[in-house]
Amino acid sequence: MNDPLDRPSQLAPSGSASMRPGVIQLVFKEKGALYAAYISVFTDGGLFLPTTRDYRLGEDVYLLLALPDDPGRYPVAGKVAWITPANAPGGRTQGIGVRFPSDEKTRGIKIKIEEILGTSLSSSKPTQTV
Repeated sequence: MNDPLDRPSQLAPSGSASMRPGVIQLVFKEKGALYAAYISVFTDGGLFLPTTRDYRLGEDVYLLLALPDDPGRYPVAGKVAWITPANAPGGRTQGIGVRFPSDEKTRGIKIKIEEILGTSLSSSKPTQTV
């Protein structure tokens, strides 16, 4: 089975040689992949990002999201809220949990994600998140 989550790519900010973090493009083609990555326990929502890059808790992460059956791209300036290290117990995927900011624009993205997921949100099906 193909990985339903496109491999995230990190792009360096154009025209910048500074150490600012790049933009991570996350493309969700299927509702199941979005369900597996969505972090509903965060008050303002969040997403799990599989990555082998080293991050620190509280580090800024800039996402550009593409959601299933939606032609839009949604920018989110989140923060690393948890880290799943390599070789984590239970076969958990290495990566980070990105907490969405508490602002009106991102609240709209959270609502859009929850509308896409619908009743799946109350599912007991395992996810990549907490």
